[in-house]
Amino acid sequence: EANFVKAAFRKCTALVFILIILAAAAGCQDSEENSSKLIKAYVDRVVDGDTIIVKINNREERVRMIGVNTPETHHPTKPVEPYGPEAEKFTRSQLEGRQVWLEKDVQERDKYKRMLAYIWMQQPLNNNEVEIRKKMFNAQLLLDGYAQVMTVPPNVKYAEVFVKLQKEARENKRGLWGIADEKQSQNLSRKNGPGPNGETIKGNINSRGEKIYHVPGGKYYEQTVPEEWFFTEEEAQKAGYRKSTM
Repeated sequence: EANFVKAAFRKCTALVFILIILAAAAGCQDSEENSSKLIKAYVDRVVDGDTIIVKINNREERVRMIGVNTPETHHPTKPVEPYGPEAEKFTRSQLEGRQVWLEKDVQERDKYKRMLAYIWMQQPLNNNEVEIRKKMFNAQLLLDGYAQVMTVPPNVKYAEVFVKLQKEARENKRGLWGIADEKQSQNLSRKNGPGPNGETIKGNINSRGEKIYHVPGGKYYEQTVPEEWFFTEEEAQKAGYRKSTM
């Protein structure tokens, strides 16, 4: 009986050892398969927060990051947007001059012929959320509030995770989300008054270009966001404003 127990124990031990080896081999295989899908590249320069120029085997490629959108800094028809310079500076500080790994999705290029990719700063062991948070730069832009989610099908591989990361940044008022809240607070303060020096009369320019002032108690006083503030009606009239009839 004792020999039977010993033999059974040795068999169980051997079986556990085999299972451990198989699990390790499977993990290595997953890691190797994941790595084989990545393209090694060197970041030559940064265009803006979500676009970089890389070299792949001495071939230059313009790469647009998938799933994220940072505020504009160099758009030909748009002004520089709030938090755009900060996002561009952050991307430059993190990526310029370093080696990265590019991961493609279903659609490989956009209409501007730019390569579309997820930027891994380190090779991931797998594609779970922990690895994404630690090693993917697209995710870092969202987590730190430098970018917003921009999902463009069919490239949706990490869309659900990206939405979760953006929600976390927004709830914690990181980056551009803090700026947005601050601006909203400033607008609310301007709307509800009093003015910066204690003024109570609001001067507003309507869509037709008419300059109208509103006094406390007026129908539209509370909802008016003023261009100018005045202490007296005489001051408002001298500035070219007429009194609201409501």
